[in-house]
Amino acid sequence: MSVQAVARRYASALADVVLDGNEAREVQSELKIWDEMLQSNPNLREVFANPTVALDKKRAVLNRLIEMAKPRPTTANFLKVLLQNQRLTELGEINRKFAQVLDERAGVVAATVTTARPVAGAAHEQLRGTLAALTGKQVRIDFVTDPELIGGVVTRIGSTVYDGSVRSQLQQVKEKMIG
Repeated sequence: MSVQAVARRYASALADVVLDGNEAREVQSELKIWDEMLQSNPNLREVFANPTVALDKKRAVLNRLIEMAKPRPTTANFLKVLLQNQRLTELGEINRKFAQVLDERAGVVAATVTTARPVAGAAHEQLRGTLAALTGKQVRIDFVTDPELIGGVVTRIGSTVYDGSVRSQLQQVKEKMIG
């Protein structure tokens, strides 16, 4: 089974639990911190990824980290389940899927908007309103800058891309002139 499929299953199961307990965003935040900790510490990542390290030793390391960090019980239990099933090293992908599942269940769609220069605050809300009207859902926007666009906007919602960049328009003119 692919990592994405496994991550989706864990994310869906966790979403069921945290939505019942009204602690979705808190658990999501804690898991993000745990993933950052695992990614920033190669030794720790190696301990959890290495099949020659006994599960009891891995469990002792995780329990000590949980004692020190004091996450909510749901987060701690989820980390223990991942360790038991040897999926703790896939926490990053599980977190990404978890965020997607939470957004889906809340009726929110994620969009990435790329511009040549940073966008002003008023334009954020105008763009959010336009995208909400286009999708019929609430929109969570991540803004990215790419100076190579020259100008305009490229918006990605799921697998759909709306390209209104100057770079793209110049490329189209070039193709017309060649063709």
